[in-house]
Amino acid sequence: MESLNKLEEKLEYKFKDSSLLKLAVSHSSYVNEITVKKVQCNERIEFLGDAVLELVSSEFLYTSSPSDKEGVLSKHRAALVCEKSLAAAARKIELGSFLLLGKGEKSTGGANRDSILADAFEAVIGALYLDGGYAIASEFIHKYVLDADDPVFQDYKSRFQELVQGRLGEKISYELVSEAGPEHDKQFVTNLYLDGRLMGTGSGHNKKTAEQQAAKQAIEKLK
Repeated sequence: MESLNKLEEKLEYKFKDSSLLKLAVSHSSYVNEITVKKVQCNERIEFLGDAVLELVSSEFLYTSSPSDKEGVLSKHRAALVCEKSLAAAARKIELGSFLLLGKGEKSTGGANRDSILADAFEAVIGALYLDGGYAIASEFIHKYVLDADDPVFQDYKSRFQELVQGRLGEKISYELVSEAGPEHDKQFVTNLYLDGRLMGTGSGHNKKTAEQQAAKQAIEKLK
């Protein structure tokens, strides 16, 4: 197992209470094999992390998709925080190499199993929330889940391009309008133009998300 100090470096956060991070990476199979009493696995802190993740992702979708109804928001949230998405996010920080697993779980490749990685990722969110508060946990979620380079939610930019590809001579362009806020919570605003005509405006915590939201608005305008 890698040192938890290295995990802190990947998280870009130094824990005041390092026992919370150790708890987050302690799988039930590990706890069941050791003889030390009162050692807990990460299931309880994962429960907390799951709740924080749901709140942050709900807030993100509510703010960035003002025209979507409840059913659509729920569908998008489910896609964003599904097991596959969280496991992919866990792999970005190489979380599997830091997990405390039982011998049997380790020998059968548990450190790379989607279900274990996703649960541990939520546990890390819980640990960040308890140690650093909502803002720290939210920043982490935005970086690795909501503002990821390959978002799970629908690729509106590609959809818009497909819708207008038959219009000869019309050019799609994106323009960054503004960039504001502190480094850990920046907000970008982007306009989408079709042959010089403003078709949509989007905002997000990075340029890619802002462009996606602008394209989403442009699709609605075309329809």
